[in-house]
Amino acid sequence: MKKKYEASTAENHIDIVNIASLEGRVKDHMSNEKGAFGYIRGGSEDEWTMRQNTEAFNDKEIMPRVLQGIDHADLSTKLWDIDLKTPIIQAPSAAQGLANAKGEVDTAKGVADAGSIFSISTYGSTAVEDAAKAAPDAPQFFQLYMSKDDKFNEFLLKKAVAAGVKAIILTVDSTLGGYREADIINKFQFPLPMPNLAAYSDSDGEGKGISEIYAAAKQGIVPSDIQKIKDITHLPVIVKGIQSPYDAQLAIEFGADGIWVSNHGGRQLDGGPASFEVLPYIAEIVDKRVPVIFDSGVRRGEHVFKALASGADLVAIGRPILYGLNLGGAQGVTDVIEHLNKELSITMQLAGTKSINEVKNTDLID
Repeated sequence: MKKKYEASTAENHIDIVNIASLEGRVKDHMSNEKGAFGYIRGGSEDEWTMRQNTEAFNDKEIMPRVLQGIDHADLSTKLWDIDLKTPIIQAPSAAQGLANAKGEVDTAKGVADAGSIFSISTYGSTAVEDAAKAAPDAPQFFQLYMSKDDKFNEFLLKKAVAAGVKAIILTVDSTLGGYREADIINKFQFPLPMPNLAAYSDSDGEGKGISEIYAAAKQGIVPSDIQKIKDITHLPVIVKGIQSPYDAQLAIEFGADGIWVSNHGGRQLDGGPASFEVLPYIAEIVDKRVPVIFDSGVRRGEHVFKALASGADLVAIGRPILYGLNLGGAQGVTDVIEHLNKELSITMQLAGTKSINEVKNTDLID
């Protein structure tokens, strides 16, 4: 009899001293049966870019102001007309059922309780409508991995619109999978179905490796695809995976409503720059025409501060959310965001900044 993959069912507060320490705790807590932990944690090739994503924050220093009369920090902000309690949002991540049996349902609840934005992946362990029902009053986005099948793309997008998502995230840096050695060593195959795929065809992704999943991906994404998505959904489209100012400019020219600076957490191209290294150049060319979202390597409130001071409007986290989900379910997800909020609040006050707008106007030193 085939053994069913068993994920965590944790539902509790988690004590956090720092976000980086969660990885070791999850490794001890999470069975690596079928390579699940390796899939979540790993980067591509030598993982240089993955490590550099975090280390690059040390190349910039905050120039603090004093005598500013700061007695508290206000973390509230907005994306378009969406009010947020924090500039920290959740980055879409596939197959969250690997981390916790409730998967994206608990992530959606935890992110909503933190007053932030949840995004569900095409390759989620939960159907987009079920994630929406889990937190019906909170903003949710849908991340599209474009397929070679235009009818499938349209099906997914209409499904997301019907679920009430507020924007579409078009991921453009993952037209095929990065060379992830942990997955090769573990012979990783997705042990759980992907309902968004199953709703369209008999293939639900269960038992398939990453290369098999990506075999259906559209490898020739072009700028005009942005408008195609907008025509189908009539929703804002955020282009995710931008690492060059030239691509940011191109995306905006073709109708992008947001630019998401990311190298997929070092899971795709190894040997490329850290996301934080390219952020200022991209923010400069965007020039506030559309919001800039940033992810990859964020492990401290200080990192959030530096990203905002370098031109980001929002900062997204991926693996830390999954670690919180594994250790504490929905509450663990909230705890991760609130811990980063605490560190960010301390950094803001010590830097002499009371609001997110003041953070954005802070000077960083090379």
